[in-house]
Amino acid sequence: MKDAAAEYGEGAMSTVAKLLARKERLLAQLESDPGSNEREEIERQLAQIETALSLLGPGDAAGRSDE
Repeated sequence: MKDAAAEYGEGAMSTVAKLLARKERLLAQLESDPGSNEREEIERQLAQIETALSLLGPGDAAGRSDE
């Protein structure tokens, strides 16, 4: 995997790290079998995170790697 600091710059790294941490927390909430309203809200937030990550940089920011 490439060095994220070199790819995104120091300022964006903090943002990417925060988004990925938030994504992990939301995915953990999904595993706890939330109600339908809560599930919809979590999925909405996950979609926003994916959009933000895709705008910040290459595909591997969203946890995907082509390597």
